[in-house]
Amino acid sequence: MFGKLSHARTAGIAVSCAAVAMALGAGPAQADSSTTVSPAGASVATANMGPVSFGSGVSAVDCYTGTTSGGSVPAAPGNKNVSGPVSVSLGPWTLSKCDIGESDRTIKVTTTGTWVVVAQNGSPIAADLVIPQGGLTITTSGAVNCTTVYAPDGPATVAGTYTNSVDNGGLKSLPTMTVRDLVPSRTTGDTSCSTGNSWDRVSATLILNNPAEPGNMITVGP
Repeated sequence: MFGKLSHARTAGIAVSCAAVAMALGAGPAQADSSTTVSPAGASVATANMGPVSFGSGVSAVDCYTGTTSGGSVPAAPGNKNVSGPVSVSLGPWTLSKCDIGESDRTIKVTTTGTWVVVAQNGSPIAADLVIPQGGLTITTSGAVNCTTVYAPDGPATVAGTYTNSVDNGGLKSLPTMTVRDLVPSRTTGDTSCSTGNSWDRVSATLILNNPAEPGNMITVGP
């Protein structure tokens, strides 16, 4: 359910982005090639492309606006790892215009903490989204009143891939990351809620921007 980097990342993310990258690179199971995220020290902001989705079935939630700001690529030499992934801070994630698709229920989605992407050069390029502990809470009210916390006991990783900008005859595409995975969750509320510990789907496609220098795009390479 997780990407190949997920379990090692989850153990180390609580310290800091730098500590995550160090811990991942040092693990005995790591046999990954070098990764460089450039430009070093660049600011990072993201915007969703399509809905950001949580859960599945009748309880699925779609958020149509999802942005982060205040993130950054590590300054050199921290933007390069000769034997593993590089962690990039995205800053806090703001989600709005969320819909559960049921007229008798209202939805509130809140986030907290700093969200991180962990990138590993390869084919394809791995780019996993790390949810901070308790970083996402979905509360429904109305006919059924439930609260679901994602990553309740520690950071959780949503496996995904990264696509660098491509020059199409002078017209450059924007770099994107697409994530889709199951993460731990915990639900409390009415007896009609599916309470207790579970796993819930998270899926999103995000555009990564360099707001200080829009033409100097965020790139993952060797």
